Amino acid sequence: MLPLLSEQKAIAQILSDIDAEIDGLEKKRDKYKAIKQGMMQELLTGKTRLIEG
Repeated sequence: MLPLLSEQKAIAQILSDIDAEIDGLEKKRDKYKAIKQGMMQELLTGKTRLIEG
């Protein structure tokens, strides 16, 4: 037995919202990975130095 059409639409909307949230989180993750890679590159090439203190 299938759920009512209204229930099916509600489920589809929730799944769509979750997909959008996942996409947003994946974009943030990719952005942070790129920032990390850039920071590591600067540290390894000596462009940026860490100061102890």
